[in-house]
Amino acid sequence: MAINFNLNDLQAFRAVAELSSFRKAADALHVSQPAFSRRIEKLEEALGVKLLDRTTRRVDLTAVGRDFDRKVQQLLDDLDNTLLGIRGVAGTRMGEVTIACVPSTVYYFLSQVISRYHEQYPKVRVKVFDASANEVLSAVSRSEADFGLNFIGSQEPDIEFKQLLEERFVAACRRDHPLARKRRVAWTELAAYDYIAVSKASGNRLLLDQALSGLPGLPQNIYEAQHVTTMLGLVEAGLGVAAVPSMAMPGPDHPLLVSVPLVDPVITRKVGLIRRKGRSLSPAAQQLYEFFAEMKGKRGKGAGRGAGVETR
Repeated sequence: MAINFNLNDLQAFRAVAELSSFRKAADALHVSQPAFSRRIEKLEEALGVKLLDRTTRRVDLTAVGRDFDRKVQQLLDDLDNTLLGIRGVAGTRMGEVTIACVPSTVYYFLSQVISRYHEQYPKVRVKVFDASANEVLSAVSRSEADFGLNFIGSQEPDIEFKQLLEERFVAACRRDHPLARKRRVAWTELAAYDYIAVSKASGNRLLLDQALSGLPGLPQNIYEAQHVTTMLGLVEAGLGVAAVPSMAMPGPDHPLLVSVPLVDPVITRKVGLIRRKGRSLSPAAQQLYEFFAEMKGKRGKGAGRGAGVETR
């Protein structure tokens, strides 16, 4: 008897197995929910077994579905690897990879790595989910992103953290600001100027508050923003100074902004790749992950004066 399903049906099953949601899986494959549901129904009818238990809130694999999922994942990965090994196929290969990242890594890492990746795999679609550190961690944990670039996650039991670099926080100010002429600035010196802080919901804010706890004479924020990029916009407008991660700063040729290393204390954060432990990446995602891993020890475009990026 002929098996009445195709590769699209298997890809639909893998998507819902990973995302536990028909809506998210349909969106990931760029098909309507009714069309997606028909693929799953067709697959179950062809196999004569129930693969999924579906409720109003989530979708779970049945026992048969879990076993089938392992075999389908291996089958699709083997097919992907086979196609990659055929001369001339890499340039026409299709697929999609989703990266979650904190916004400060976009300029520093993504422009170089994605450009290189696109040259080799021009048909692979790369989706960038730029969000807060907690949202990035959550997206990777829930398999909504293949992997991420983040400065938190090393303490999570289900997350593998591969450190790429350790960077310091710097004072961001205009070139015509008094601090711009200094080689280094103490945290207490910022108190003499209007200070722009990131919101308490930010992972950077939590890191800074912990590191500066109990230190007297700290600056009091006059302005508060949700994102570092917004803070830099306020600095550029001449509204004050801010403490930001060095990689968030534009390059040394920026006409208005400059960074100065912050000391007493020096505060750093570790930036790295995060992925779920025990989860195999697709060959397309694995290749992009390795491209990012090769950035370890390299200074990116976004490191301006006073960046103070240290590699380990």
